[in-house]
Amino acid sequence: MTISPRSLLVLSLLGTAVLGGCGGDGDNDDSPETTGPVTVDLRLMETTDIHANVMDYNYYGDEADPTIGLVRTATLVRQAREALEFRDNHLLVDNGDLIQGSPMGDWREAEGLAAGEVHPVYKAMNEMNYAVGNYGNHEFNYGLEFLDESVNDAAFPYISANIFKDDGDGDPSNDVPYFEPYRLIDKYVTDRDGESHEITIGVIGFVPPQIMQWDKENLEGRVVTKDIKAMAERYVPQMQAEGADIIVAVPHSGISTKAYSAADKAENSAWYLADVAGIDAIMFGHSHLVFPSEAFADTANVDIERGTIKGVPAVMPGFWGSHLGIIDLTLEYEADADDWTVTGSEVEAEPIFADGEPTVTADATLKALVADDHQATIDYMNQPIGESTDDIFSFLAMVKDDPSVQIVNDAQKAYVEAAIEGDVNLQDLPVLSAAAPFKACDREGNCDEEGSFTVVPAGELKVKNAADLYLYPNTLMAVKVNGSELKEWLECSASQFYQIDTDTTEPQSLVNFTGFPTYNFDVIDGVTYQIDVTQPPKYDRDCNVINADAERIVDLQFEGQAVPADKAFLIATNNYRANSGVFPGTGADHVVINSPDANRTVLANYIKDNSPVTPTADGNWSFAPIDSGTDLTLTFRVPNTDRARSFVRDKAPNAMFLEVNDNDEAVYELHLQ
Repeated sequence: MTISPRSLLVLSLLGTAVLGGCGGDGDNDDSPETTGPVTVDLRLMETTDIHANVMDYNYYGDEADPTIGLVRTATLVRQAREALEFRDNHLLVDNGDLIQGSPMGDWREAEGLAAGEVHPVYKAMNEMNYAVGNYGNHEFNYGLEFLDESVNDAAFPYISANIFKDDGDGDPSNDVPYFEPYRLIDKYVTDRDGESHEITIGVIGFVPPQIMQWDKENLEGRVVTKDIKAMAERYVPQMQAEGADIIVAVPHSGISTKAYSAADKAENSAWYLADVAGIDAIMFGHSHLVFPSEAFADTANVDIERGTIKGVPAVMPGFWGSHLGIIDLTLEYEADADDWTVTGSEVEAEPIFADGEPTVTADATLKALVADDHQATIDYMNQPIGESTDDIFSFLAMVKDDPSVQIVNDAQKAYVEAAIEGDVNLQDLPVLSAAAPFKACDREGNCDEEGSFTVVPAGELKVKNAADLYLYPNTLMAVKVNGSELKEWLECSASQFYQIDTDTTEPQSLVNFTGFPTYNFDVIDGVTYQIDVTQPPKYDRDCNVINADAERIVDLQFEGQAVPADKAFLIATNNYRANSGVFPGTGADHVVINSPDANRTVLANYIKDNSPVTPTADGNWSFAPIDSGTDLTLTFRVPNTDRARSFVRDKAPNAMFLEVNDNDEAVYELHLQ
């Protein structure tokens, strides 16, 4: 494909296409010497949430995947540069979550990274000529030492303005930034008349403050985090005073429209940054969504046609290399004020795959650079660990108790039970386990691709299958909770579902994918319960109470008896959940076991020790039957493939096929009456 033409930027007839940009002419004056108008067209480009998906390859299925991969995004970058009339008028940034999140990232961390070895993500990115990178929250999953050894091979600088050294003195006024907060980039650009000028572009980056909970073991006592907007308000005037002509904010942060409070240290702050004077563009990420898109059509103060948040041009280019974010700014120089001003913008998130077809081919140079890493990843993922007597698919994980979640809970529960043997304080407490379906449609609620689900066929199990069942490199932890906290934990999880109207015959979707991520739908094994979806959700996705009197969890029992509010339990979970303090029953005061072992390793060892495994869900949770005189149509979706439809037919007798929709999803009705 080619980048779509824009009114301000025309395609020039240039020579050989290269990934890297060209340098400017250092003999030009810093500011224009003219009495007429000076107009410059500047292209900003962003990648985000690559998660070590350098290659266009699905390592779980051992097959090429044209919907992902930095090797394909790189082609969009090259085309976006070629489409410029003046080749120097661009800037490329990456917005983090880069080194973790795919089998290639797992392999590289498992092998270790010695001095002199270059992480495969930087083999590719150094060739692409990035100007600057920002840290994402997943950069810290493997610890600061691994991060430092990875980033030291980047041929571009890194920034983060809201991470500070923990000096332990309790006085925030003297805190020192842990990383460079921002970077001022002096760049020569060409105006529409062909004249060259130097401008200074300020780029400032941010990370979710919640890394202190999510990666507490790696960061506590070493760094502290501060509110994103507050740090923008601190540093943007400083950047302007140091000569920044325009300022680009690069928050690894999504959008929240809750009332702003600095004390909340909001995870998703891109919307708040649009209120900070001096920020000319926002290039954000973290949410694995695309902006501008219909997903944000109902978001306050957002214009998805113009691609703006509160009038500020903004872009978020999906995840895993799915899109390239592009903001084209029109800059005008005012001689009297000696000032550059943004007078216009166009925003687009260019896809590598659209309408069922690839829009670009992979960059051959980058593929060659990481060929050895690619093969090593394939070899790593294909190491055998055991056998399964049946398929383990997550096509039904959001509508019934499911073997893909059950096997994780079984492994975690067995690990904690062994860990507390002989501990007089813990050994008599009943052990429960919490696990969520990490792969069950994508975050925008698209269920058309089998790659968005866990797909582990019966037969030999390999490392790649354990990674498919447990997507993240979390470590196992256990928390001590009481019955009341257990109930509220489940209430928050049950917010995954829409409230069902019992008086309408119109089809109603059960699962709220975009408002509540499936990784927050914890199934807690060891107790039995039902979810009443006719009731409103009590909590939002962050476990904030939104309907105080709501009660979706009914008939919660342990060993056939109602769970008393004061009964103590241990819940096996992961470090993200245990340390978060978000779900009731989590946080530092509740943690009783802090294991060094990764949940995925615990799962792989469980499979080895119990092979062949028979994946069977114990049915400990279900939807409460709905009593209504109206004929309800409650729907869910799976990929329109023979494998998915056969699985639903065999495993869900209360599901009836309705249709194949326009998104090539098989739509089913779930009978709950």
